Amino acid sequence: MPTTDASSAAFQHTLGKPASLAGVALHTGAQVKLTLRPAAAGSGLKFKRVDLPDEPEIAAKIENVKTVERATTIGEGHVKVHTVEHVLSALVGLGVDNALIEMDANEPPIGDGSAQPFAELVARCGVVAQADAPRAIFEVREPVHIETKNGSLLTIVPDERFRISCTQVGPGGRFTQFHSLEITPETFRKEIAPARTFTFYEDIEPLLEKGLIKGGSLENAVVIRGDAVLSKEPLRFPEEFARHKILDIVGDLALFGRRIKGHVIAVKPGHGANAELTRALAKQHAQTAALAPAAPVPVAQTALDINEVMRLLPHRYPFLLVDRVVAFEGDNKCSAVKQVSINEPFFQGHFPGYPVMPGVLQVEAMAQVASLLILRQEGNAGRMGFFMSADGVKFRKPVVPGDTLFIHAELQKTRRNIAKANCHCTVNGAVVSEGELVLSLLNR
Repeated sequence: MPTTDASSAAFQHTLGKPASLAGVALHTGAQVKLTLRPAAAGSGLKFKRVDLPDEPEIAAKIENVKTVERATTIGEGHVKVHTVEHVLSALVGLGVDNALIEMDANEPPIGDGSAQPFAELVARCGVVAQADAPRAIFEVREPVHIETKNGSLLTIVPDERFRISCTQVGPGGRFTQFHSLEITPETFRKEIAPARTFTFYEDIEPLLEKGLIKGGSLENAVVIRGDAVLSKEPLRFPEEFARHKILDIVGDLALFGRRIKGHVIAVKPGHGANAELTRALAKQHAQTAALAPAAPVPVAQTALDINEVMRLLPHRYPFLLVDRVVAFEGDNKCSAVKQVSINEPFFQGHFPGYPVMPGVLQVEAMAQVASLLILRQEGNAGRMGFFMSADGVKFRKPVVPGDTLFIHAELQKTRRNIAKANCHCTVNGAVVSEGELVLSLLNR
């Protein structure tokens, strides 16, 4: 598998080709086939349920987390995927930013209880850089601390690298272990991926009563009974349990959707505490992004008022859906605003008594903002951006009169007269719609 060197670490990575594995799911006991596939830059990690009609996809994002009991479950609507942490850990730990995870059941195969089978699958696929797409990195600037009722303590502090220090504490202090390391593709593959899941004997019966671990056995888990370790093989590391907890932390933090520069210090971690830390990081990132662009740019380039917007765009009432550009981040990102008023003409018929902004107009607003970004680039003055297609469009929450709609666009590719952009709209910091848009540049 190619190694991610310093020169390529700044770019997003995906898989070189598809590869599959099959096995038994831990909690459902069902047979499942899992296939990893390459994905476009900016698409992130997504699960696809090929066993269901229309083959729905679920983005691996913290807002999609449904339950965190003994495993992490994500879902959208009635569609769910259970126990996602091991496969996500392998992908992120080995440097993959964008991938599609296809499954013909609702839970990945458990393998030997570690991330090793998924790490080997990633190696079969290969990892390749997407050199036209910068990697999204979040630098922790202020400490974040999480403490739960069951005694979990998680803190993340600023660091130039991604590091995890973990203390695992069993009932009554049994098998207390500590391990600390920087997470890189090399250290993850050798020191974290092989660490197996474990359980204490007294927890097995309650799990069975809840209908869980139907596929569990000594083939895919280490069982601790008293002071004895029950396993088909000796412990792979003296502190294998602490290493597996680090594996879980990597997988759960993958739901943040960004690479992290920070040091996680964890005591008695679990999926619930991991999810809380991920939500806290997402909140900190949203607050930071709302205050200022990630990189400073000259004042003259930081905003466009309505007159400058109309100079670039040919749209006019009632189809101009951008009031102002509030920030540019370099040459490939910008954020704009649309104040949604009850006086919008479309509210007369959409819908009387329950006014909601049509989703297609949110997509059109994204296209207009993407066009503004493209038309400001050298050589594009006087041209027009024609909206050609949209992929992965999702509408998550209704937009109503009184909302301030923030429209964000990020250019992914520009080749000749075709440009692709990842876009999303937010209200009060929550994503209300998103999609990947393709535009064609033509002369006026």
